Amino acid sequence: MRTVTAKGKTVEEAIQNALQMLNTTQDKVTTKVIDLPTAGFMGVFGSKPAKVEVSVNDDIDDVIKEFLGDVFEKMNIKAELEIRFDEEENMLVVDIKSDQTGVIIGKRGQTLDSLQYLTSLVANKDKEEYTKITLDVENYREKRKRALQDLADKIAQNVQRKRGRYVLEPMNPYERRIIHSALQNYRNIITYSEGEEPNRHIVIEYKRDKV
Repeated sequence: MRTVTAKGKTVEEAIQNALQMLNTTQDKVTTKVIDLPTAGFMGVFGSKPAKVEVSVNDDIDDVIKEFLGDVFEKMNIKAELEIRFDEEENMLVVDIKSDQTGVIIGKRGQTLDSLQYLTSLVANKDKEEYTKITLDVENYREKRKRALQDLADKIAQNVQRKRGRYVLEPMNPYERRIIHSALQNYRNIITYSEGEEPNRHIVIEYKRDKV
């Protein structure tokens, strides 16, 4: 939260000076009057200006846009951000539009996941209530989800046919949940995770019926 202290002949003038320093408007700040103005003797000697402390009420959307804007600027990436609230999932979704989607997503979505993690840390700092935040680029999350579900189905069918097991490549917790969920109703198929982060992976295994 950005806070400044400002002075003025009146409280209102002091507030306006603070707003100029913060480059914001009065509806987005919290104001605390530290000193009221005094006229002093003969209106000159011992006079004291008004003094106020003004703090910006950080809106989470603004925090996200400012943080990602700075990051993309340092990465020399031009991007547009659109923030919406997904009521079904109870989370904020940040849709990123850019001509450099590959750079933002990274290998297997690792760069996008890292940006999402850092954004969540910054946006939820000093907040009493945690807000879940998801970053997405050109609907990458949904496309990746469908691809993982299709992959899980193909591997499960192969494991059933051969009555064997298959070890997938390391995945993040979100993607592992997609695999587990996709195969939970398969007969004779069990899934479990092995290893330590960031190399934790899923094993898809055939489970024989008990005789």
